[in-house]
Amino acid sequence: MLKTGVVVLTVESVRRLIAAGGRPPIGETLGFQLVDCGDGWAVFEGNPGPETYNPMNIVHGGYAATLLDSACGIATVTKLADDQSMTTLELKTSYLRAMTANTGKVRAEGKVISIGRRVAFSEARLTDEDGRLLATATSTLLIMSN
Repeated sequence: MLKTGVVVLTVESVRRLIAAGGRPPIGETLGFQLVDCGDGWAVFEGNPGPETYNPMNIVHGGYAATLLDSACGIATVTKLADDQSMTTLELKTSYLRAMTANTGKVRAEGKVISIGRRVAFSEARLTDEDGRLLATATSTLLIMSN
């Protein structure tokens, strides 16, 4: 379960979010959505456009980092008990290829590597439609009891 303000996420509510279009509020802003999840994994997809560009006329690294962080976080949510929530403590992102509006749809796939009582470790990969690796991330997440 993930508590954000008054919204509590459980596996069931995450699946309802997917059925309703999969767009968390940040997804509305950046044009991406949650498309699938299961026990210890989650998938987000997006289409970066010119609105995500940095001053060098390519997609800002924050776009990739946001998709990767989202995939790591929701993958972790799927492993939590109903009385638990989580937050990202650390995210390390590696950028392998630049993105532009011509990149097309990108896919962030996150999975939990290890989960304990207080800390979870997850990783995610961002690929284009041809399966080329664009970026990767590892995440450390704090697990909290509500």
